[in-house]
Amino acid sequence: MTSTLTSPPVRFTGDRLAGLDGLRAIAVTLVVLFHVGAGLLPGGYLGVDIFFPVSGFLITSLLLRERTATGGIDVLGFWRRRARRLLPALALVLLACGAAAFFVGGDVLVGIGRQMLGASTFSYNWLAIADGGSYLDATTPELFRNLWSLAVEEQFYLVWPLLVVLLWAVPSRRFRLGFVLLVAAASALGMALLAADGATTRVYYGTDTHSFGLALGAALAIVRHDWPGALLPTTRRERAFVGAGGLVAVAALVAIAMWMPESGSSMYEGGLARVAVFSVIAIACVTVPGSLLGRSLDAQPLRWIGERSYGLYLWHWPVFVLVTAAQPSDASALVTALAAVAITVVVSALSYRFVEQPIRRIGLRAGASRFTRQWRRDHWGRDRAAFTRATVVSVAAVAALALSIGAIASDPGDGLAEARIRAGAAAIAEAEAREAAEATPAPTVAPDLPSGDKITAIGDSVMLAVAPELTAAFPGISIDAVVSRQMSAAPGIVQGLVDSKQMRPYLLLGLGTNGSISADTLQKVKDIVGRRTQIVLVDVQAPRGWTDGVNTILHGYADRMRTVELARWQEAIQPRLDLLAQDQIHAGGPVGGGIYVGAVSDALTRLVEQPELNGGPHDSGDKIAER
Repeated sequence: MTSTLTSPPVRFTGDRLAGLDGLRAIAVTLVVLFHVGAGLLPGGYLGVDIFFPVSGFLITSLLLRERTATGGIDVLGFWRRRARRLLPALALVLLACGAAAFFVGGDVLVGIGRQMLGASTFSYNWLAIADGGSYLDATTPELFRNLWSLAVEEQFYLVWPLLVVLLWAVPSRRFRLGFVLLVAAASALGMALLAADGATTRVYYGTDTHSFGLALGAALAIVRHDWPGALLPTTRRERAFVGAGGLVAVAALVAIAMWMPESGSSMYEGGLARVAVFSVIAIACVTVPGSLLGRSLDAQPLRWIGERSYGLYLWHWPVFVLVTAAQPSDASALVTALAAVAITVVVSALSYRFVEQPIRRIGLRAGASRFTRQWRRDHWGRDRAAFTRATVVSVAAVAALALSIGAIASDPGDGLAEARIRAGAAAIAEAEAREAAEATPAPTVAPDLPSGDKITAIGDSVMLAVAPELTAAFPGISIDAVVSRQMSAAPGIVQGLVDSKQMRPYLLLGLGTNGSISADTLQKVKDIVGRRTQIVLVDVQAPRGWTDGVNTILHGYADRMRTVELARWQEAIQPRLDLLAQDQIHAGGPVGGGIYVGAVSDALTRLVEQPELNGGPHDSGDKIAER
């Protein structure tokens, strides 16, 4: 998303286009709050989808302005300018954070070589797709995960100038605009269709399925160029209408960031496309000459943030991951977030002042030549202070490179949570093999608890991570747990088990980590299992914005229903968060898994101790009213 953050202003009327820095400031603030705010803005990730239209608009405007002024487009020159603007800050982030990761160690080193390769070759998004990674998955905190969008934009910069040259070989203005709008529609439709088939990671990271924002921004630039007076208001009423439209668009973007969750299908099936449309409306309105909204968005500190938003975006996520990993497990989330934001602002400002701006003025080649020439001159004692600075910079760069290589070499392969999940899957497979061979060991559960062969467990990666402890405590238990599963999948799974007569007398349901839930879904599950199956719901421990809401629904439902009990996993693990993996979600070892099993056992005990249920599972009315 970088040229949206760094491109020089486009001039249509001789005046600077006010408001774009403000839009960039809003976008980067949304993304930062989404990442460090532990659910403060559930839809803050859409800041990226504000940057995309701004980028498409600015880059296309620059290309068309060059064509108008010179009669052609210097594609190689365009690529050189992009490299000058983007590479220095990116290289600094990769080297500095790679070196810091070497000292922090642990999960931040997982896959760091692939990440640095993807970031430095602008192919991060496609490497992540090939690796099966997800932008919204927190099992392993990828250090440079945010750079997927940089890859999308760089691929756009590579192809789009060539397409502009070809498009302007066609004399029809309507054809050019229609072609770009068709590209945008095809991209949005591709996202919706593929997401419906479950390929959410593919459509979110894919350049083809996530380029509608870039195309819509380019379309706006084409309209401004080919129909220069079409979007410019001439009367007071028109100016008022445009101002109101821009204000509504900006307000809509902020509102969507507050309510559109990162889980669910709505974001793929038109949600992100709507963000792109509102962004284009905002761009069109704030860049109108004399726009009051544009001048308002251009005020300090929004303009200051917008000018440095490229660096803020590059630095904020790796800094947050490193600070989180370096903190004790019981550290305050607020303190961690504030520390990450403070460091991000400082290093971004320094990068802008001492790296980005100087190279922007003189270029990469000239900057390297000047540095080398100065170092050699200083080597002969002409300027000891400059010689010292050059030496320090050179030594620091070599050290950072060496430490980054060391970080790559120290990659443990699997993160702690991922290793536990793999172990859980292996434990389930082993238990199923024992059961198939009729070699189930003697029960190890308390005599007053149901044996494992009476329990069906359905869950997500949290349950998968504690599967070794569950299978040991409840031999014969049937566990169906899958990474990233949501509660919305439960009714279909339960219906299949009931239809095949595989549902057992007790259902352990551990879902809700990956998104919001509804009481209606829980009721559907209960209606399907009927009177013969009692349910244990496991509440959620996760630093996510939906956690409190999920637990409120789970607690309330369990309190109301006689044959439903709650396994209080969050309450049980809170005093020992050090027993969780770095993501603060999955049990990090057998002791944490034992606490999970203890919470489940307590819930089962409460079920069997209900006098009215001692005769076996039966109808469940209101728990409070009937006890």
